[in-house]
Order: sequence, then C-alpha cells, then structure tokens
Amino acid sequence: MSSNIHAMVANVEVENLEDAIPLYQELTGETEVRRFPYRDLELALVGPFLLYSGPLEKYVWQNGTVIVGSLAPVLEALGRAGAEILEAPNEVPNGTRVVARHPDGSVFEYMQLRA
Repeated sequence: MSSNIHAMVANVEVENLEDAIPLYQELTGETEVRRFPYRDLELALVGPFLLYSGPLEKYVWQNGTVIVGSLAPVLEALGRAGAEILEAPNEVPNGTRVVARHPDGSVFEYMQLRA
C-alpha cells in the first residue's frame, strides 16, 4: 500500500526573505525559488523549506507542512484521533489545506497540491 504522504516541508520563520534564501539554496542545491503571498505574509519555497516573513503572530504556529495526495483520509484519521481542526479545508495559492492540532499538541498543516 502506498502512503498518502508525499513530502514534509519544514516551516522556517525568517526576518528577511532576501537575506535568508541564499543559505537555503546552498543547503538544498535548489536554484528555483517559488515565492508567493499568503494573506499578509511573504513566503518562499526552497526545496523542503518554506520560509515565512511577516506578521506571524496573527497565525497558528505549525510544526510543519505535510504534502498529501488526498485530504479525505487525513480528515478521517484526524477525526478518529480526536484532533482539533484549527482551519477547515480552504483553497490557497498551492492547493487545498487544513490545519489541525493533534491530541499530542503538535500542529500541522496538511496540503493537497493543485493538480
């Protein structure tokens, strides 16, 4: 059986994207940087690192982002485990996401990428 989880992305709060990006490019060997806004944040995806800059105090801190093939089995598993849904599934620039607090207190964003 194949996993519904395709990748994990580390969320990294940075003061300044321009200053931070070169280190993450060197660490990953990635030359491509995907930049995009989300609400009033600026984000940059460099390999498995999602760099955030902006007024983060308005947002839920997350342990990481989990890229999944489908949100349906994730929502079922979260429901069975008694997880708290902090942000219901909603459309964002990259696809559809949900944010949940697991019973152990960890918070993850689950992202189903747009095809």
